Amino acid sequence: MGDDVAVTHPMPTIVTDIRDVPLSVDEALAAVRHPRAGAVAIFVGTVREHDDGREGVTRLDYTSHPEAVLQLQRIAEGVASGEQIHGVYAVHRTGALLVGDLAVVCAVSAEHRAEAFEGGRRLIEELKHEVPIWKRQEYVEGAHSWVGL
Repeated sequence: MGDDVAVTHPMPTIVTDIRDVPLSVDEALAAVRHPRAGAVAIFVGTVREHDDGREGVTRLDYTSHPEAVLQLQRIAEGVASGEQIHGVYAVHRTGALLVGDLAVVCAVSAEHRAEAFEGGRRLIEELKHEVPIWKRQEYVEGAHSWVGL
């Protein structure tokens, strides 16, 4: 009889960060690339010109808690523990951003699209609800508001 050989796969790649420099979708794709992954789900959050029914947003200033990256890592590890997940990438921007700038980039690679989509949705939803990142929105008339405090 032949020997049974257990096939082991390396742990998923996990990249998390909070940065004050422009983000890259290409970096996210490269980070989660894996020969067993047949699907990559990407979420890109951009600064928009309105929020909560109010028009005229001109810029955002993102601020994060010093331990925010630790919470982001914990969330990414949870997503990476999912079935058939091979890569998880979650990077959020801080500092001053203008309308159209990338605020957050998330990517999840998996063997199949269902797992990639499920992991990607979980990643961005938990990031938005649990990671202490706040934004100060400035409006065309000079007013401002805080979101997430």
